Amino acid sequence: MIKDIKGLHHVTSMASDARQNNRFFTDTLGLRRVKQTVNFDDPSVYHLYYGDETGSAGTVMTYFPFPNMMLGRPGVGEVGETQFSVPKGSLKFWQDRFTAQGVDGLELDTVFGANRLRFMGPDGDGLALIESSDDKRAPWVAGGIPDDAAIRGFAGARFSLHNTAATEELLGFMGYQRAEKEGEVTRFIIPNGNGADTIDLAALPKTPFARQGAGSVHHIAFAVENRERQLEVRKALMDTGYQVTPVIDRDYFWAIYFRTPGGVLFEVATNEPGFDRDEDTAHLGEALKLPTRYEDYRDQIQANLVPLAA
Repeated sequence: MIKDIKGLHHVTSMASDARQNNRFFTDTLGLRRVKQTVNFDDPSVYHLYYGDETGSAGTVMTYFPFPNMMLGRPGVGEVGETQFSVPKGSLKFWQDRFTAQGVDGLELDTVFGANRLRFMGPDGDGLALIESSDDKRAPWVAGGIPDDAAIRGFAGARFSLHNTAATEELLGFMGYQRAEKEGEVTRFIIPNGNGADTIDLAALPKTPFARQGAGSVHHIAFAVENRERQLEVRKALMDTGYQVTPVIDRDYFWAIYFRTPGGVLFEVATNEPGFDRDEDTAHLGEALKLPTRYEDYRDQIQANLVPLAA
């Protein structure tokens, strides 16, 4: 069994409009834009990162905003809900804020004993705020959102699957422990995690497959401390029969990828070197940062990207 995974590292989704996406996550949700760079495989498209002050593992939501991309269709074989942790008693603040700003899909309920506010992002993204009384992570406080309501980072994520058995086995191998079940949803928790330490598996045998597009999660990344631990995880996964990519340098972390039995794309990412490797912490996300191989094309790339608000 793998013992090096500490919870989520980041979640990467797709969007149809970079400005709209930036405005929603920085203004509406109050996260910090910790990096603006480009899609390493398509430098005509931004890769935007939002999180806490430093972009700590377990706090970072990232997006590929493809202009005018077709909306995705929710279904099975995907991460159906990305869950953020907020302080206990803060959902009334968020419900009022979202209502005033015209956020869609508001729905209050209780999940595994915690109050939850479900809502949609600009492209119909499946998102939720979940109250926690013991999340000690420090928030990024901005945009009129008080400390006692601000997002602490991820709580976890919910997968939508036809059958959860194979993914349950995989999560167990990755160090997650089965915690409890509520209806068709089974919760798994990583012990001594980084705060972003729950995965919920929803068994939806009659639901059609998802169609990926704007608003869909592209992949979900799990955190390991460093490259040495990552290589151990890669070997363990490959020894178990998974087809895992070589290690890929993403400038701010190293990444490996593999496809799960339920169809969800998993990444295992390192906590090193971090988002301050090419920017001072005080100025994260302010300037466009490019991979070295694209630096000679900066003027051309920048001319094709819409300017973002500060």
